[in-house]
Amino acid sequence: MTSVAKRKITRPVCLGNVQIGGGAPVAVQSMTCTDTRDVKATVAQIRRLEKAGCEIARVAVPDMDAAMALGAIKKKINLPLIADIHFDYRLALEAIRRGADGIRINPGNMKPGKIREVIKAAKASGTVIRIGINSGSLEKELHAKYGGATADALVASALRNIALFEDMGFEALKISIKSSDVLTTISACRIVSQKTDYPLHLGVTEAGSIIHAAIKSSLGIGILLSEGIGDTIRVSVTGDPVSEVGVAYGILRALEIRKVGPDIISCPTCGRCEIDLVRLTREVEKKLAGMKTYMKIALMGCVVNGPGEAVEADIGIAGGRGFGIIFKKGKMARKVREKDLVPALLEEVKHLAAEKQKSR
Repeated sequence: MTSVAKRKITRPVCLGNVQIGGGAPVAVQSMTCTDTRDVKATVAQIRRLEKAGCEIARVAVPDMDAAMALGAIKKKINLPLIADIHFDYRLALEAIRRGADGIRINPGNMKPGKIREVIKAAKASGTVIRIGINSGSLEKELHAKYGGATADALVASALRNIALFEDMGFEALKISIKSSDVLTTISACRIVSQKTDYPLHLGVTEAGSIIHAAIKSSLGIGILLSEGIGDTIRVSVTGDPVSEVGVAYGILRALEIRKVGPDIISCPTCGRCEIDLVRLTREVEKKLAGMKTYMKIALMGCVVNGPGEAVEADIGIAGGRGFGIIFKKGKMARKVREKDLVPALLEEVKHLAAEKQKSR
């Protein structure tokens, strides 16, 4: 069996109670799509993200009202809070004053003198800064020099801005280099990982709707993680950010980097399938969303081959016409009516999760 490369150990930084880098588990983060000025809606979405397993929440700060809302949001959530700032350094300063655990800025959108003011404030408060380099906001001179937002151009921007921060004695940094082009993202992150030991946040920006985002992110993030690169990840999805979390953990589970939550496998169905496996699978996924205990769960549409094909699963079901069986490690546990398959499975999952918790 081929395993992923040994993970590069980067400098550790802490966002609230979550360590990034330094050998800590790869953290999963997401970003709200609510109006940050609407404290109630933003808090509600962050709580939904937390329930789904998200570990770090980022919010947009487009104006001063949004920046001033951060304090109220921070008091009502458990996750570390990151303020996403563009252009206006004053918003970064206000976010720091309001207690944001971290801020994300794109230095290409700010003048060096204003960046220095942000650095000074962050240094005084212990706020972590993510230097976010995006292909869409690359400095004009670098765009001209390299003939576009190439991987080398993005890396040049990152290294130049890292140097600015280091010159002021500030090293509580995370770095991200993102492009909507998967290969550019991979190449740029590989280069910057060789040239610096700051923790890296991985993602493919503007990835699209859930299917396109899952494909692009699984390739871009997955390839880098398989090479030992990356300390925190975000899957960018157009739509409900809660869907990002499941894809992120799916990538981590597939690479066996973090075994968190249910690894649900289901057959693609064929002419032998005699139950509504599509509906059943969706129902199980919904019921188990946010579960942290790792286990492999198989949902098979055929009682002939199902248990044997999913023999490595901790638990599973295989359906027939009007009935199905629950099996554990490929061995039949009990037979139940089709309408009782999901409740019976969830009951067994609950018991198994409790056993796993006790054995830790």
